[in-house]
Amino acid sequence: MDLFRLDGKVAAVIGGARNLGYDMAEALADAGCDVMLTSRFADHAEDAAARLSARCGRQMRGEGLDVRRYEDIETLAARARSWKGHVDILINNAGGTPPGTPGPLFDRSPEDIESLIALNLTGSIFCCKAFGQLMAEQAYGKIINISSIAALVGRDRRMYQRNAMAGQAVDYAAAKAGVLGMTRDLAALLAPIGVRVNAIAPGGFGPRDLPEGFVESYSERTPLGHMGRDGLDLKGAAVFLSSPASDYITGHTLVVDGGFSIWQ
Repeated sequence: MDLFRLDGKVAAVIGGARNLGYDMAEALADAGCDVMLTSRFADHAEDAAARLSARCGRQMRGEGLDVRRYEDIETLAARARSWKGHVDILINNAGGTPPGTPGPLFDRSPEDIESLIALNLTGSIFCCKAFGQLMAEQAYGKIINISSIAALVGRDRRMYQRNAMAGQAVDYAAAKAGVLGMTRDLAALLAPIGVRVNAIAPGGFGPRDLPEGFVESYSERTPLGHMGRDGLDLKGAAVFLSSPASDYITGHTLVVDGGFSIWQ
């Protein structure tokens, strides 16, 4: 099991203060990693870091970050390196659809679309540039970009409509597909210098505050019979791709969706 240990490693989990980002930060800490995690709101990141440090006994650090601002990412990467002297793992988890914006493409403004692309794609590229430079200099690193099964399959909007949900935007799928293309090409660029780049494409996770009818409909269309479980089902994938167990894997997309994307 030593292949899965992360003792002595340092990770930056972008968007790590809640939900799947928090789960991955917790999993890395449990495996022995010290973690810097970020949120758009610095107090959220600091609170999450304090909770994880108390539970896992690892050194954690919370930082505010807007991934749409490259200068802030560059500053954060330098601060992460000075914290421990090296950064071994980057998880790019910032993203999502900003609340309060319409879902249907024809109702979305150009500003809505540009903002979503910046949050879900451009921000990931910015982080790969800033942190990838550090990893290239130290000739080692693991980059994990978080995409979505929205990059792989079109979604049946009837599930959303039956439960009075807006559904995710077409530009979200475009951005997450871009993350997969970027992952493959960046893996080719950085492989000769010892940096591995992979992606995780999660399916739906919950239940959180999702309507019960939606959770039931989604689960019925998933071969394993349920949505991804918060606090559990993404942790193993994050540790695997961060650890020496995956040293011979790069440019890969690991789909964590209970089979949803194969059974439509």
